Amino acid sequence: MPQQPRAIRNIAIIAHVDHGKTTLVDAMLRQSGTFRDNQQVRDRVMDSMDLERERGITIMAKNTAVRYRDVKINIVDTPGHADFGGEVERVLKMVDGVMLLVDAAEGCLPQTRFVLRKALEARLPAIAVVNKIDRHDARPAEVVDEIYELFLDLDATNEQIEFPILYSISRAGMAKKHLTDHSEDLRPLFDQIVETIPAPQALRADSLQLLVANLDYNDYVGRLAIGRIFSGELAIGDQVVVVKRGGSIKKVRISQLYVFEGLKREPVDRAGLGEIVALAGIEDIEIGDTITSADNP
Repeated sequence: MPQQPRAIRNIAIIAHVDHGKTTLVDAMLRQSGTFRDNQQVRDRVMDSMDLERERGITIMAKNTAVRYRDVKINIVDTPGHADFGGEVERVLKMVDGVMLLVDAAEGCLPQTRFVLRKALEARLPAIAVVNKIDRHDARPAEVVDEIYELFLDLDATNEQIEFPILYSISRAGMAKKHLTDHSEDLRPLFDQIVETIPAPQALRADSLQLLVANLDYNDYVGRLAIGRIFSGELAIGDQVVVVKRGGSIKKVRISQLYVFEGLKREPVDRAGLGEIVALAGIEDIEIGDTITSADNP
């Protein structure tokens, strides 16, 4: 059975280099049971491309998923540079909200401004997380003011400015809603994601619609198209229509279908509304293509 839309949250993380994004995701994976405490995990789990490790930036969007109680949280990484603006917009189309992660000492830096602007223009709700509050030079109250100023400068709506704020120490796997709170884990963050980020809503009634936001490659099945199901369902063996950006159409059959669990792609027979999937069987699929039902393209 596909995951029910109300039990899915799709969120993108916006963060400057070294503000603790990958450490936070690592902690979320551990506390959701994806990683065991004694399991060896490569540092910087979301920065898997060689160029990214070399330059310390995130170019290609990554997909990670954790489960909290009965909710699946799909986490999408975002490029940190305006050079990858087209990819930023595609990534943001896959999610229903964003998490802005800011260092408690360094504050808001230029690298996050471009991505946050795009998120606000897309009318996505945001959660602000002030990280590394254990730094000796941490100034969380001032950083919160800087975040508000940034939102105002980027013409956030009244609703967007009412964003929740959390404080965290990602390497300790801890988050809390108030600086004076006692917390030993990330439950306040998980709860805030479930509360603030809306569940997926269908764009159309029951007809399949999926936008290809990224590509990957698998030695066994070839090119993989990654995207979000905006409406309808998708199953292995389905005949679908690929609508190219130029308007041409092509009928194809889905040979393999995957969802994301932890850092892995897990094969499934069927996936539904709101799920972020990877699918195989379309040799010439390209970013920006749309996949629709063969019965109602």
